[in-house]
Amino acid sequence: MRRPTLRSARLALGGLFIAIQLVPIRRDNPSSARRLTAPAPVQSILARACADCHSHDTIWPWYSYVAPVSWLVARDVHEGRRHLNFSDWGQYSSADRWKKLALLSTVVQEGEMPLWFYIPLHSAARLSPDDISTLSMWADSGGEETPSPPH
Repeated sequence: MRRPTLRSARLALGGLFIAIQLVPIRRDNPSSARRLTAPAPVQSILARACADCHSHDTIWPWYSYVAPVSWLVARDVHEGRRHLNFSDWGQYSSADRWKKLALLSTVVQEGEMPLWFYIPLHSAARLSPDDISTLSMWADSGGEETPSPPH
């Protein structure tokens, strides 16, 4: 008697898994004309460790197309872009740029970015002490093409 119940549960779970694949998820990479410009070493680190969540250059891996993981990945990318988007850098005010640079310096120095759960699947995003130093010095100096701090 137990077998039909277990089989029914498996079929129901399988059907549910297939059904949730139909939930639409926004995976976009809009074009952008006002991107951040930075020295080559900084640009390289940002592209390797930050761009997937903090730019419109997101590389959407295979698992970002499989629900429910796709929901989490899309949420993290859209949330990351909302907080800091290097593709929209030119749209930020001078004061906002300074705040975002200060926060960038702080979060990389404190090891809060990249997020701990991103690193296992994206080992190239791991920041070395030299990477952290490069990013922090660049951000603390106001970044390239960033106006003087507001008074």
